[in-house]
Amino acid sequence: MSRPLFPRLKGNSRGCLAFEPFFLIPYSMVSTYATLYMYELGIAETSIGWITTIGLIVQVFSSFISGYLTDRMGRKSAILYFDLFSWSLATILWAVSHNVWFFLTAALVNGFQRVPHTAFYCLIVEDTKPADRTYVFTLLQIISVIGGLFAPLGGLLVDHYGLVSGTRIMYVLAFLMMTFQFVGRHLTTRETEIGQRKMRETRDLGLKESLIDYGGAIRDIITSKSLMLIFSVYILFNFQATMKTTYLSLYMADYLHVGSGLISLFPAVSSVIMLLTLWLLMPKIPEHAANRSMMAGFILSVASNVMLVLWPTSNLVWIGLSTILAAVGLMISSPYLEAAVQNAIDDDKRAKVFSMLSVLILLLTSPAGIIGGWAYKLDPRIPVWLVAAAFAGAVLLMMLHQRREKSQETQAALRQ
Repeated sequence: MSRPLFPRLKGNSRGCLAFEPFFLIPYSMVSTYATLYMYELGIAETSIGWITTIGLIVQVFSSFISGYLTDRMGRKSAILYFDLFSWSLATILWAVSHNVWFFLTAALVNGFQRVPHTAFYCLIVEDTKPADRTYVFTLLQIISVIGGLFAPLGGLLVDHYGLVSGTRIMYVLAFLMMTFQFVGRHLTTRETEIGQRKMRETRDLGLKESLIDYGGAIRDIITSKSLMLIFSVYILFNFQATMKTTYLSLYMADYLHVGSGLISLFPAVSSVIMLLTLWLLMPKIPEHAANRSMMAGFILSVASNVMLVLWPTSNLVWIGLSTILAAVGLMISSPYLEAAVQNAIDDDKRAKVFSMLSVLILLLTSPAGIIGGWAYKLDPRIPVWLVAAAFAGAVLLMMLHQRREKSQETQAALRQ
């Protein structure tokens, strides 16, 4: 018999990752141009910020109910139905958008993505051994990286058809490929044992009774200082991702005067560098050095963003160097951070604790769109400074987390 390509991938993790490229490839193509698409259609910077923020507010609501829905419907049903609603329908709405109300409607629909987000993490993690979770999230990062290699195809569409028509085509392709992914993943995965048990437990519970259990999830987060520290790092990481995704392409096109077609090259460069990092550097990072790897990645990310604002230039070599630092930083930090967060959550409480974490993330990152819009209008460099500041704050929190872990290890040794 032939050996499987990834022998450590078993069960749901294999089914989930096998179809993930059909989401990440079109997403990487269209996300580069999403903000420019709105801008080209006459949506002002502040309106873009409001649309982003309102979408995030809906995500707060959907995050809050995601734990209940994931337990009540089951991981598989929740992820299928809400992916079809929040992504398949949203991409069609974006494809035909021509004014602010269409974009706002699409943002409201897409805001329900947090339900399948919670269900996906439960589905991919619950039957995976804790020791294998870093491996799973590293492969997920690789798939994301490979998806970035296809971003220049978006640039070709924009060059050939123009920004608006090219982006509309990308949204239609996203609808087709994402829908195929959702159905394919549903057919090749199974409900987890914890998911089956939670469905039985919540069958006779109403929403009100189930939501009372959220109090326990909130207490679990607040009373654990280690959990609060690693969650705070995760929140800052998501804050910078929202700010960077919304405004970096606009900053490069509008302030640095980089051509729209060239902008799509940078995600591809980033993807190549991340693959090289995975091949050459990550095998040399021991598991016990995960925290130091995260800190080093955050420091590189600070440097990459500071480069773009201290010396703003359209020089492709300079922007490329910043892109390289950001790619290395992301590759050596993101998989370890994702695994650390998931390992910090008890499997039996995963849906509710992770949904509460998502609520906290969104409550603290939802102002990012408005803040970024106002800041960009004041000075286009400010949003990039905020991204750098978020990474710097993550470094400080990781230092505190590492110090606390060492203190706990010392106390445990003394008790023995």
